[in-house]
Amino acid sequence: MSDLLKNLFSGFSKIVGGEENSVVGIDIGSSAIKVVEIKMKGGKAMLETYGSIALGPYADTDSGSVTNLSVEKNILALQEVFKQSDVISTSVAISIPVQSSLIFAIELPAKIGEKEIAEIVPIEARKYIPVPITEVSIDYFIIPKKESSFEEMNAVDVPKKEEEKMNILVVTTQNDAVAKYRSIVSGCKFKASFFEIEIFSSIRANFEHELSPVLLIDFGASRTKLSIVEFGMVTSYHTIERGGADISNSISKSLSISFSEAEKMKKEFGLFGNPAEKSLADIIKVHIDYIFSETNNVLLGYERKNNRTISKVIFTGGGALTKGLSEVAANNFRAEIEIGHPFSKVNTPAFLEKVLLNMGPEFAVAIGLALRKLK
Repeated sequence: MSDLLKNLFSGFSKIVGGEENSVVGIDIGSSAIKVVEIKMKGGKAMLETYGSIALGPYADTDSGSVTNLSVEKNILALQEVFKQSDVISTSVAISIPVQSSLIFAIELPAKIGEKEIAEIVPIEARKYIPVPITEVSIDYFIIPKKESSFEEMNAVDVPKKEEEKMNILVVTTQNDAVAKYRSIVSGCKFKASFFEIEIFSSIRANFEHELSPVLLIDFGASRTKLSIVEFGMVTSYHTIERGGADISNSISKSLSISFSEAEKMKKEFGLFGNPAEKSLADIIKVHIDYIFSETNNVLLGYERKNNRTISKVIFTGGGALTKGLSEVAANNFRAEIEIGHPFSKVNTPAFLEKVLLNMGPEFAVAIGLALRKLK
């Protein structure tokens, strides 16, 4: 392998030989492509292989940098990560980045029927979508209603609502974005049965059977995504325009070092700090404090509107592995703190357990995609 390719790869591993019934989840992020190949054997999902490739060098910049590659360069990178991680299957599912979509909730009278909902949603969606309605695809889901407790049902002093409402989660995706990923699939000669917005894949990979509200914080390179989930359904979604690359840029500028050196220091020391460079932890914490402050504002709005509090915070994405993050989070949120472990959803060799535990959050979207395609 050339030195360039050695620098591109952040990890790959072949577990067992591929078979025709294998499926592949592909997460094309802003800084890297992650792939996971799994298959069903004996009624269980088995990990075949996984791999990751940095996209920075394809844009003539550092690994970890945020990129916006052309279709042609994405094809080259995807073909390379398939080659180096020995992915055999061409049956794939691909994520759509959240910046190419819009997710919001609307309220409608509960008495409206399914046919009427299908007619009303596109009309209501126009109020939220900043582009012509013809440029997007629209889907929607009815958010499950919270059941009233015994005390609520029997309380005499609780005012009755004039008209019961239902909440609808509306998901819109830019048609141009879907066309771009179809071109990538075609260029690689893959067979893609579906495309899915990344947060839904991440939820599938990180959640078990939580019934109480849970906050999923996805730390990406370019942004941080917040999803409040109840009964496996997104009930509230927000994006914070700050991510891992912003932290590395701040370290680079503050310490007068290269972006690649800043990335390395961030990953090695995190919020615990570097004895030789004591300001490192403070630089990182400024960004983490901002993200957590914005997150608390979102939670406060959610709690006021729904009269419910979250029971757990799950961290996922590459930034979830920042050293010291859990300790800082524990002082910010009145909830259980958990780092996502998506590889627990599939059977893996025991000798890889520690490696996959540490890499898991980065591969959540790819795993979630593969799991959906396998079913």
